[in-house]
Amino acid sequence: MPLQHVKPHYRVKYPGKWHSPRESGYSRCVTDTLVEGDKSPGPLPQLQSIPTADATDPLKIAMVAPPYFDIPPAAYGGIEAVLADLSNALVELGHTVTLIAAGRDGTQANFRPVWDRAVPERLGEPGPEIIYASLTRRAVEGLAAAGEVDVVHDHTFAGPLNAPAYHALGLPVVATVHGPVDSELRGFYRTLGRDLSLVAISRRQRALAPELNWIGTVYNGLRPRDWPFQRAKQDYALFLGRFSPDKGAHTAVLAAHEAGLPLILAGKCAEPAEQRYYAEQVEPLLGPNDRMIGIADATLKRELLANASCLLFPVQWEEPFGMVMIEAMVCGTPVVALRAGAVPEVVADGVTGFICDDPGQLPDAIRAAARLDPAGCRRHVVRNFSDEQTALGYLQAYRAALALRQPAPAMGRAGDPYA
Repeated sequence: MPLQHVKPHYRVKYPGKWHSPRESGYSRCVTDTLVEGDKSPGPLPQLQSIPTADATDPLKIAMVAPPYFDIPPAAYGGIEAVLADLSNALVELGHTVTLIAAGRDGTQANFRPVWDRAVPERLGEPGPEIIYASLTRRAVEGLAAAGEVDVVHDHTFAGPLNAPAYHALGLPVVATVHGPVDSELRGFYRTLGRDLSLVAISRRQRALAPELNWIGTVYNGLRPRDWPFQRAKQDYALFLGRFSPDKGAHTAVLAAHEAGLPLILAGKCAEPAEQRYYAEQVEPLLGPNDRMIGIADATLKRELLANASCLLFPVQWEEPFGMVMIEAMVCGTPVVALRAGAVPEVVADGVTGFICDDPGQLPDAIRAAARLDPAGCRRHVVRNFSDEQTALGYLQAYRAALALRQPAPAMGRAGDPYA
């Protein structure tokens, strides 16, 4: 079955108001449990911040984004979607954000491009990472010279290597670990030691490498009012994600067929390994009523999520978070997933979806998902995974890093802090 773009024939209802509550402090952000009456996996993780004398003063934040996709992304780009909503939420809370990025200006933050365009075709190459890290360092140094930055928040892979240089400027560095740490990344971050403060995106991710210099755990979030809510669902299950064996598209096909539902598949299938996996392990399983769409843009993705009877998330790896799960639930669509990585922290089992311990349990869970309340799925995200909750969590991380900041070393000869 060839890749094809399917124009949806259905319409999505957008509610008039779906705003997250404005918070005046930090306590609720880190201690809320789920919606009253929901089955809760426990309180959200505590972020142990260190109070500072200026704990209510506005901050000046240099937000360093990866160079591969626009912010916000037009289609694929989970990190970039989080970055866009986080930057906007911080600005709305009264802080100054300078977004250091590649490509176009798409947020409320001050925009400082270091490349004219994003370079998705270079994803996975080492060269762009090193070049981009050097360019973003110069951008931060320029902000520091102008007194326009208090803290650096880096979301890139190579960027944390700049932390000693920022330390020499008296700037603390907070880095979000967006990928798995049960790999060579663990050694990378361990080597950097206390040059930078790490933020985990789930408790599970943090538990896999407890010795790293974690300063907190902050869940990813989204802006609920930007996502449609649909109570009435259509008769299809949805798989939305990269085409990798770890994401389990082949498992999703088998489970949907066993449950008697057609499956729509959407996601990135561009790299040779992704195309090989799709051709060898997924495509042979597809039936006449299944549809393979490929990458869905922002509009189509929302329509697919809002109308699906459930999202299938049969991950088979240590998923650090899983943005698509909260994107589905905020649309009122339950998630049927395998128990792996952060899934138990994101899905309220039996309320916003079902968490299965074995692929053989997925078909029954798919059928049972139709009985779950779409509004309960939405409430769960609004209360626990909104952009404002994420912004408040990061503000605690920034202030904690500022409190731990050491004085900048005295300048030696020729302005060299190490001379």
